[in-house]
Amino acid sequence: MAGLDYNYISEDIQKELKQNAEAIVAPGKGILAADESTATMGKRLDGINVENSEENRRIYRQLLFTADEAIMKKHISGVILYDETLSQKADDGTPLVQILQNRGIIPGIKVDKGVVNLQGTDEETTTQGLDDMAKRCQEYYKQGCRFAKWRCVLKIREHTPSPLAILENANVLARYATICQQNRIVPIVEPEVLPDGAHDLERAQKVTERVLAAVYKALNDHNVYLEGTLLKPNMVTAGQSCPKKYTPQEVALATVTALQRTVPAAVPGITFLSGGQSEEEASIHLDAINKLQAKKPWALTFSYGRALQASALKGWAGKNEGIKAGQDELIKRAKANGEAALGQYGGGVKGAAAEDVLFIKDHQY
Repeated sequence: MAGLDYNYISEDIQKELKQNAEAIVAPGKGILAADESTATMGKRLDGINVENSEENRRIYRQLLFTADEAIMKKHISGVILYDETLSQKADDGTPLVQILQNRGIIPGIKVDKGVVNLQGTDEETTTQGLDDMAKRCQEYYKQGCRFAKWRCVLKIREHTPSPLAILENANVLARYATICQQNRIVPIVEPEVLPDGAHDLERAQKVTERVLAAVYKALNDHNVYLEGTLLKPNMVTAGQSCPKKYTPQEVALATVTALQRTVPAAVPGITFLSGGQSEEEASIHLDAINKLQAKKPWALTFSYGRALQASALKGWAGKNEGIKAGQDELIKRAKANGEAALGQYGGGVKGAAAEDVLFIKDHQY
């Protein structure tokens, strides 16, 4: 057919991407998102009265990566890292990346450079960081990273998200995905519809569908190899200020329906973000999604930051003698979420911060 003579990425790159994407969403496994920027990590450490120094960040991330090996191997398939962590070493001199690799955990990297305002919109944003990304991806691959993450943010208000914001964010995610794939890195595509607001579940579902439909149209337009990608969306939940409370089963049905209508079956897996849910809520909702009897051609698992770490941070509290307590808290949540990814979570696993509200208004990483 004239005009459709494309050059796709080579078969050997396709094979590598597919293999890594599938490994990340292996049954009962998910991702630990430890890619908080220095500023965001500062807020987390501030919450436990710990100084935001590079050494304290190193100690904390070492604590996470060296938690019980058997449980980590069983339930954590990958870890999203922040740039600084790639060059950090454990107390014994082992690079932190190597600790993950030795445990069969795939290192990943956050590659976006944060959000910027879209002119002429109601405080809507797009995400920057494409300019030198190919060069960075080549370096990240050499350092052991096999997947990446790029976050876009959409807001539900009376007149948002606007068609401009939906289209621009879909296109920037597609450009990011192509650059990753050209450099043998699996792109995790993250269009997050924020939970801020008083909108109900139905509105959240419709907006999520509109956003995801645009994302997959853009990925197709940009010749992205879908088998070598993963999606990191929000679960479909009502806004944080919505007076009506919905059951986990209602959240599961709205979420799976939105995905069925928009996400091609070629995508190996969906790794949900926790989006300010409490640790326990994030596990219960993931479990309900996996228990739902419905067509689900993709693995449905987790890529949690706060919902895996809140209790771990509290348990550690910045003290040497708290390291084991922090690791125990992480392990509890990793196990709970691993079970939830199989639809086998019984609920009720209590941690130091299991019920804490983790919602942060207009959250930035």
